[in-house]
Amino acid sequence: MKIQGRRLAVVFPGIGYHADKPLLYYSRKLAAQQGYEIICADYGQLPSGVKGDAAKMRAAYELTLSRVNEQLAGVDFAGCSRVLFLSKSLGTAVAAACDAQNRIGAGHVYYTPVAASFQAIGSEGIAFHGTADDWAETEVIVEECRKRNLPLFLTEGANHSMETGDALRDLEIMKTIMEETERYIREFSARV
Repeated sequence: MKIQGRRLAVVFPGIGYHADKPLLYYSRKLAAQQGYEIICADYGQLPSGVKGDAAKMRAAYELTLSRVNEQLAGVDFAGCSRVLFLSKSLGTAVAAACDAQNRIGAGHVYYTPVAASFQAIGSEGIAFHGTADDWAETEVIVEECRKRNLPLFLTEGANHSMETGDALRDLEIMKTIMEETERYIREFSARV
């Protein structure tokens, strides 16, 4: 797959949070509106019972990174004018590692990163976290983003899907997240 001089966005889902769920669905649409061609990474079957199990999380990460590297092996990232990675949860670790390993220099939108993601996350991009996220401690996410000067958008009472259980409130949250996502995509895309 050769994409010359084009804008490319790669979507990195989470475990159980596929590319058609709200955060990734709408961010893909925003990227497409800015002229990005979209590729959605497909992880295939992943281990179950990952939450709270460091060994299973590591195994899921390694398996996912391997599969993504295979899928993206034919992409000429150097031939793209802009590369954007949209990632969720485990996908944030995979996106950051993929970028670092391949020296892509991608822009990043990190939705609900897990603490382990910060082993690879750099200083480019923006991050979103809900204070009721039971996959990641708010204090850890805040501190890791602070260390990297990575803009972090906190949503009070939102869970790992950036939802609260109140449908109308969740729609307001989604709108706010997508406004910040669009702003980042526009600014990243306009850089010289």
